[in-house]
Amino acid sequence: MKNAAHAQSAPNLPAAKPGKTATGTAASAAAITADPRWAALCTRDPAAEGRFVYAVRSTGIYCRPTCPSRRPKPENVQFFADGTAAAAAGFRPCRRCRPEEAPLAQRQAAVVADLCRFIEAAETPPTLAQLAARAGLSPHHLHRLFQAHTGLTPGAYAKARRAERLRQNLAAGQGVTEAAYGAGYNASSRLYSEAGRVLGMTPGRFRQGGAAEEIRFAVAQTSLGALLAARSARGLCAILLGDDPLALVADLQARFPKARLIGSGPEEEGQTAGAAGSADFAAWVAQVVGLVEAPRLGLALPLDLQGTAFQRRVWQALQAIPPGETRSYTEIARDLGLPKAVRAVAAACAANPLAVAVPCHRVVRSDGNLAGYRWGLERKAALQQRERQQAENPAASTAPPHTKTVP
Repeated sequence: MKNAAHAQSAPNLPAAKPGKTATGTAASAAAITADPRWAALCTRDPAAEGRFVYAVRSTGIYCRPTCPSRRPKPENVQFFADGTAAAAAGFRPCRRCRPEEAPLAQRQAAVVADLCRFIEAAETPPTLAQLAARAGLSPHHLHRLFQAHTGLTPGAYAKARRAERLRQNLAAGQGVTEAAYGAGYNASSRLYSEAGRVLGMTPGRFRQGGAAEEIRFAVAQTSLGALLAARSARGLCAILLGDDPLALVADLQARFPKARLIGSGPEEEGQTAGAAGSADFAAWVAQVVGLVEAPRLGLALPLDLQGTAFQRRVWQALQAIPPGETRSYTEIARDLGLPKAVRAVAAACAANPLAVAVPCHRVVRSDGNLAGYRWGLERKAALQQRERQQAENPAASTAPPHTKTVP
């Protein structure tokens, strides 16, 4: 009776292969440890999630690569493409890692995506407590999860979406008050207090497409070709590189179609011309040219960076890369806490309006090779080589003594 009861309670394990010998076991273990999936299993590599599952013959269960259970003996392991294949072979899912369910990261991403849609549809920004209740999580856990997936706190995301709706409403021709309330601002005073940061100008001026916005610019020649530097009332708003000065001016005009552009005029030979004879702007242009020639000198000028919240985060990450060093798009995405946002990082680099000052030339592919650069790969290579040389010989980091502005 005891043996019968024991037989009834024994797990229904997959049948072992007949004729298993010590030599066969060693060969099986060697084959498993040589499989790259074994290394992923041993390190519980998150990147292996969704690529395979492993089963343990001695227990009759199958697990995710990241399962926290004790590592099995390699001779007892069998790999499968997915849980369906493992179940068909007679294995049952682990109760700890639940491999029959979607990966944790996928489930978390779905929760965050739902919260993003909820925030976007809300007339007023929902509170953290409301978001946590919707997700079924604690406010603290929800806050960390949301920021890990989007790079922004729920409050910052709500503000960014509200600002985007405001820009869309104003661009569609709505009045300032109508656009503000439609975007979720509950008071016009709140809008005007944030207008400079959100729009870069007053709401009325933004509605007119930047009309009456005054931008000074100058085009100078550098060792890398023509350079256009432009300044708004808040700081440098464009640094463009190219071969054709007229093309650079056309690019600036396209960026600020209704702004009043004030160009430079030639001064005495041997001096840098300022925009409309402005001596202070001439000094700005000289600093920008000096930055191109000697990036290690840095740039002590205010920047007027207009972009989305994500773009600004990427641009800040670029500014943190030391001269002479590079980072890959993948590394930047990972540092931002958004490892899957590699393409979005590349797009933000391509949208950078301030060459060299926001050093997108320091970003490379994962293999170290040069990727796209809106101002030309030759300039990108030259800037990187220049920075490496100046990093090795800091004494050589001096700006050229003479710069002439192109009229």
